Amino acid sequence: MYSRRDFSKLGIALAGGLATFKGLSRTITPGMAEGTRQKFEVTKTDEEWRKTLTPEQFEVLRKHGTERAGSSPLDANYAPGTYECAGCALPLYSSETKFHSGTGWPSFWKPLDNAVGTSSDNTYLMTRTEVHCRRCGGHLGHVFEDGPKPTGLRYCMNGVALKFVPKATG
Repeated sequence: MYSRRDFSKLGIALAGGLATFKGLSRTITPGMAEGTRQKFEVTKTDEEWRKTLTPEQFEVLRKHGTERAGSSPLDANYAPGTYECAGCALPLYSSETKFHSGTGWPSFWKPLDNAVGTSSDNTYLMTRTEVHCRRCGGHLGHVFEDGPKPTGLRYCMNGVALKFVPKATG
């Protein structure tokens, strides 16, 4: 029979193992985005990024954080325009490919050509496909295979990682 003490020890060991596993799965190398092995066109030190990004943008774009579901006003935005990287202003998605996924994050079925890159994300004891800005390596979100036609993909993006630029009128 197991005691409460045995379960407490197991919980502490599992928590420590998860923290170690998460730490090992993300490596920071100068000139490269956290968690990737690629070099990017736009590179800055953490100090330089902190000067241009809000604390929440820094946490998501540079440290692979995730904003709280339903917290971004961009989730409910369906105006015509373009969604750019909040880190380097590279155009990433057209409003024409945006759809309501019901997840609480802005979702798209296709990025603009040559806008994003992907890498394997093995954190939290699962494998997902991370989506990052092609130019600065900023973490945008993840892509899943449960989206609408024609691609069947759902690019589930952190709204704080994006900046919406309305389509010019006139």
